[in-house]
Amino acid sequence: MRYVEVNGNRLSAVGLGTWQFGSKDWGYGSEYADTEAGRILLRALDLGVNVIDTAEIYGRGNSERIVGRALGDRRKEAFVATKVFPIAPTAGWVESHGRKSAQRIGIDVIDLYQIHWPNPLVPITQQMEGMRRLQQAGIVTDVGVSNFSLERWRAAEAALGSPVLSNQVQYSLVARKPDAELVPYAQANDRLVIAYSPLGMGLLSGRYTSANPPKGSARLNNPLFLPETLDRAQPLIDAVRAVANAHDATPAQVALAWVISHPNVVAIPGASSVAQLEANIAAADLDLTIDEIASLTRASDAFTPPTGAGAYVKVLQRRVLRK
Repeated sequence: MRYVEVNGNRLSAVGLGTWQFGSKDWGYGSEYADTEAGRILLRALDLGVNVIDTAEIYGRGNSERIVGRALGDRRKEAFVATKVFPIAPTAGWVESHGRKSAQRIGIDVIDLYQIHWPNPLVPITQQMEGMRRLQQAGIVTDVGVSNFSLERWRAAEAALGSPVLSNQVQYSLVARKPDAELVPYAQANDRLVIAYSPLGMGLLSGRYTSANPPKGSARLNNPLFLPETLDRAQPLIDAVRAVANAHDATPAQVALAWVISHPNVVAIPGASSVAQLEANIAAADLDLTIDEIASLTRASDAFTPPTGAGAYVKVLQRRVLRK
């Protein structure tokens, strides 16, 4: 396993995202939640993964409970990150929900507590006051944000008066926005970008085409999986596959290796099985050449992901037609 050293923390370059744990959105069922999820987490620890990311909104707290049950007496091996859902993130809300998350996970201290989404209706000073109280009480060690612009990230840090360690954002070969400001800022300031959906929710695995669309609402509700987008993404997927063939690797491993080739970036792919987890982790040992990274970046530059309200209107139209 490759590790990232940032602000006194030693973090695995590939972590484990647990949105799937206890959530119906992925269509995995109770057997996955009750049995396989725990096996995945324990195997991750066996292989040197220490970044375990969850959130109170995932399965309405079920993901946190599953993570806690699986950790058991191996708590010290994990860097546990969770997120507060910012419906009304006043100082009191953030503080009380942080305590509730720690209770659901069954831990005394949350290693990284993050604001899940920016809420422009509540001043960032209020949100960070709640974080400060949790830090002072010893419930939270590090504070993070998620889906924040650079301006909001800096404002959060100014309001907290101490480092806001990380910004968890969508980052992959099909989601390149963090390249502009967030990744350079993290690299220059001993901060961290945590890349969620580093495989484009599985798009970059090469598994899905317009003739073979995914199942499960999490993907079907994403414009990346519109038939026309899947067709448009094929040249990028072909470029990923070409690099994968040169390394006797999978497209997913190459896509992950591209993400974590950037300093101060940790990726947190999910996993539907132990085998998929093991394949994801192997990406940490895949060394892409400078030329390969450049070729993947060029192919990514040529792909235009769907954006704006119009893309989601198409998703809704497709859902209506399926009924």
